[in-house]
Amino acid sequence: MDYQKLRNGSDIRGVALDGIEGQPITLTEKVCRDIGRGFALWIMKKSGKDENIRVSVGRDSRLSGEKLSGWLCSAMAAEGIKVTDFGMASTPAMFMSTITEGYEFDGSVMITASHLPFNRNGFKFFTAGGGLEGSDIKEILAYAESNEKTGLCGGEIVTGEFMDTYSKILADKIRSATGLEKPLEGFKIVVDAGNGAGGFYVDKVLAPLGADTRGSRFLEPDGSFPNHIPNPENKEAMESITEAVREVGADFGIIFDTDVDRAGAVLSDGSELNRNRIIAMLSAILLREHPGTTIVTDSITSTGLAKFIEEKGGVHHRFKRGYRNVINESIRLNNEGKDSQLAIETSGHGAFKENYFLDDGAYIVTKLLIELARGKSEGYTLESLIASLEEPAESVEFRMNILLDDFKAYGQSVIDELTAYAEKKDSWSLAPSNFEGVRVNLDENHGNGWFLLRLSLHDPLLPLNIESNEVGGAKKIAKELSEFIASYDKLDKAALIDFSK
Repeated sequence: MDYQKLRNGSDIRGVALDGIEGQPITLTEKVCRDIGRGFALWIMKKSGKDENIRVSVGRDSRLSGEKLSGWLCSAMAAEGIKVTDFGMASTPAMFMSTITEGYEFDGSVMITASHLPFNRNGFKFFTAGGGLEGSDIKEILAYAESNEKTGLCGGEIVTGEFMDTYSKILADKIRSATGLEKPLEGFKIVVDAGNGAGGFYVDKVLAPLGADTRGSRFLEPDGSFPNHIPNPENKEAMESITEAVREVGADFGIIFDTDVDRAGAVLSDGSELNRNRIIAMLSAILLREHPGTTIVTDSITSTGLAKFIEEKGGVHHRFKRGYRNVINESIRLNNEGKDSQLAIETSGHGAFKENYFLDDGAYIVTKLLIELARGKSEGYTLESLIASLEEPAESVEFRMNILLDDFKAYGQSVIDELTAYAEKKDSWSLAPSNFEGVRVNLDENHGNGWFLLRLSLHDPLLPLNIESNEVGGAKKIAKELSEFIASYDKLDKAALIDFSK
C-alpha cells in the first residue's frame, strides 16, 4: 500500500480492527512495525545521536491500542531505541514526557485516533520542540516504506509510569495559583470521560484538591465506547455531562475526548461551555492576565465572539481550521513580536503560550478550575465572565459532498465564483481578513448573520456554516445562498436546499 495515504495532517491514522463493512485494515502488523522503524530513523537523524536514544510510548483506551503499541515498541527496540512503555496515557502527557525534568525523552509516540470510531487508530509524535508537522510525518512514512535501518544496537523495552507525575503538575498549578492546599474543597465537580483516557483527572487531580467528584461517569477505559463517543462536539456526549451536572447539582462538569487533548464543560446552571463560549471564557481570563493579547481562532467562530474579545481589550485573529494551523499562526505572531497567548479551535483544541503551545484539554480545564476557586473567594462566578457574550439565535452546518475525484479543483472553483458573486450582490459583504474559503456577512433584511463556505482539509466536501442573530434568519441566508449553489451539479446540496424551503 501507499504509506503516504495514512498521513492525516500532522498525524498518522488508519483502520486497525475489522467490524465496519468496506473498511479493510490498513494498520497491519507490518505497517505498524515499519512505522516504528521509520520513526526510529527519523528521531536518530533529528537528534543527531547514535546511542542512548530514548522514546516514550503511550496509548488511549482503544481496543487495538495495546496490540499496536507492542508492534511499534518492538520495532523501535530492534533499531536500537530505548523504549519506555507508559501504557494508558493522554496525548498531552506524552509531550510533557519529553520536557519534564527527570524524564526528558528524545521523542514520544501516542497511539490514538482521537474521537474516531472504535475500529480506527493512529500515531501522534512529539519531540521537546512540540508536535510534529505534516512534513515530518511525510518523512517518517517515507522511511517506513524504505528498507533503511538505523544500524544501532542496545535497544530495549521497559515499562514506566508518567501519569502520576503529569497529574501532579496540573494539581500543583491550581495550588500555586490559589495559594491553597485543597482549593476545590466544597465544590462538587463531575467528569464524563466517555470511557476514554481521561478518567485519571478524577482520582489524580480533583480528589487530591478536595473536590467532591461523586456523580462522575464512564471513567473506566473501554475502547468500544459503549455509552457515547468521547467528543465534546458530540451532542449525545454533551447531553451526558449536562445530565450528570444536574443529577447531583454540581458546580462544574468536565468532558474530555478520547486522548484528552480536547475538553468541554458544563456550568452549574446546566449551560454548555464549548465552541464560542469556552473560547470567550478563556479569552476573558487571559485578557485580564495579558491585556491586549491576540486570540487566534479557527474560521467558524461567531461575530459575537469577535465583539466580545474586542470589548475585553483583546484582538481577535480568525484563521484557518485545523489545530496545527491555529497553533502555528499564534506562534508566528509571537515570533513577529505580537503577543498571542491562546490558539484555539471551536472543536475544543486549545493551546496556551504559557504551556508550550500544547493543545491540552486537561490544561484548559485546570485554567477554568483556578478561576472557579478564585471566584468563590472573590465573589464572582464563571457564568459572569461571559455574561456580555452575544450568542447567535441560530447556527447550522451543512457538509456538501463533492462528487468528483478531482474535488479540490472543483471545490475551489465554487469558492472563487461565490466570492466574485458576493462582491456584486446587494446586502452581501465579504468579511475582512478572511484566511479560509469565503465568509460573507448579510444585513438585517437578508438574514442578519453570515455564512462561511470552505474546502475541507482532507475530505471531498465543502462545509458550510450559517449563523444568524434572529430566529428564522438562517433559513433566509440558506435560501439566498441556494440560489447560487443550485447550478453546481457535482455538489450534493440537497440538505441545504431542503432547509431553505
